[in-house]
Amino acid sequence: MELIFILKIFTWFKNKIKVMKLNQKKFEGLKIGDRIPLFTLKDQNGALWKSNERTLGKITVIYFYPVNGGNTSKAQARAFSEIFTTFSLAGIQIVGVNSANVASHKKFAEKNNLPFKILSDTGNIVSMQFGVKKGIFIRGRETFIFDRSGVLIYKFRNLFNGEEHVERTLDFLAVQV
Repeated sequence: MELIFILKIFTWFKNKIKVMKLNQKKFEGLKIGDRIPLFTLKDQNGALWKSNERTLGKITVIYFYPVNGGNTSKAQARAFSEIFTTFSLAGIQIVGVNSANVASHKKFAEKNNLPFKILSDTGNIVSMQFGVKKGIFIRGRETFIFDRSGVLIYKFRNLFNGEEHVERTLDFLAVQV
């Protein structure tokens, strides 16, 4: 009787691990050459932002960051703000994403005078589609660049240096544009 019970528990865990592995593969993340996933999120003003409508015909920089209030996130957002006008004139758009709600994004955008959209991914579904790594308590910091056809041409990960994301974006796009 005990052996049967142990075998049932073992089988249950084995099946659970299979499901977890399948889910992990499902959210492995984007690779260079992949198309941007289809998603719709709300921006800091509550307006819907649809990836299939907003990215075609423009080079799109989408950066994921962990929190609205952190110093690294503020520095990163301000650094992207400094290049916003130049990028806009070149047909390049910048979009920030994290799991905070719309009200938090609105406050963050206003406080830091951000001229670009900040999207609310409260369930982290989009960050999982992109393959943004998760730390112990928070999602990571990653930047993705898509060409005018919506194809991923560059990605970069560094949790601790938000401004390096801007530097790497500038370096990469200087060669491309």
